[in-house]
Amino acid sequence: MKLLDLSSYLDSVVPLSFQEDYDNSGLQVGFPGKEISSALLTLDVTEDVLDEAVNTGCDLIISHHPLIFNGIKKITGSTYTERILLKAIKQEIAIYSSHTNLDAFTNGVSRKMAEKLSLQNIKVLSPLKNRLLKLITYIPESHYKKVSEALFDAGAGSIGNYERCGFTSSGTGSYKGNENSNPFAGQKGFFHTEKEMRFETVMFSHLKTKIIKALLEVHPYEEVAYDIYALENENTEAGLGCYGVMDEAMDEVEFLNLVSSIFEARGIRFSKLPGKKIKKVALCGGSGASLLNTAIASGADAFITADIKYHNFFDTDKRILLVDAGHFESEKFATEILFNLIIKKFPKFAVRFSETNTNPINYL
Repeated sequence: MKLLDLSSYLDSVVPLSFQEDYDNSGLQVGFPGKEISSALLTLDVTEDVLDEAVNTGCDLIISHHPLIFNGIKKITGSTYTERILLKAIKQEIAIYSSHTNLDAFTNGVSRKMAEKLSLQNIKVLSPLKNRLLKLITYIPESHYKKVSEALFDAGAGSIGNYERCGFTSSGTGSYKGNENSNPFAGQKGFFHTEKEMRFETVMFSHLKTKIIKALLEVHPYEEVAYDIYALENENTEAGLGCYGVMDEAMDEVEFLNLVSSIFEARGIRFSKLPGKKIKKVALCGGSGASLLNTAIASGADAFITADIKYHNFFDTDKRILLVDAGHFESEKFATEILFNLIIKKFPKFAVRFSETNTNPINYL
């Protein structure tokens, strides 16, 4: 299989448009046309992970955290990033990362955390915004089914648990072609009216190019009329963090022990105990302190995340149990998500989990 086949699939199924502005997800090292035979899954790309890839014959490393975040002006081997890049290129090992787009993905990192805790009725905590577009186009009645089906097949019309959603109204379109035109109906140089269907649907921004290409390929008109509008609607199926409910309310200390056990977290930090049972739980893998007020507003009894600052614990004001389970610990299951996605699409492709512990934090 070519590297492009796998990277393009991951780019689409975990949309790159879902990533934060500061992020750098996607293919970072490697020629897209290169043939690949196996991949190594890891949370971080380290020198030890790269050595593991070499020793196990993996020609692709897929990580959650990107190796390259900022621009690189030189590659001299003076930093760990530069050393890894030099060695990866020399050993012809490609590197692909899926970071905040995997966090915001419908079945992403936070939802995986919720599943590990066996939460029910899981919802997105902070839905994505400014990722939806409205497409409106005008189709002659004779070609309505063909064009609308092509748009749906390209990914248009997905709303929550529903797909192939659209709205149609009938009307009359008009045009007059010049001497260089080749009209679908009527004659050039003459005014013509045509019974048309106004078709409206929605699409994610990352699918815009694919959907418009499909529209132009199947629409019978020489010049296709269409409008695209940015929508302010929230995408309630994707976003950062999530929340859900436990089967039974749990004592606070018992809950903390459960979190420690599930995530193998040796250094849990937590706020002053509010003195109530834990039933509704909010989560955000990685650095999610910015979602504290959102978690409180959701009515959650506890909020599990990482990288919490000193003053964030004061901000709880006994309204919620704030738990810092560790960055590595809260995101460690990201590789399981990537594994399942890849195997579902490419069941015969060799994928293995890294055995290297990349957690840079040690506990005494």
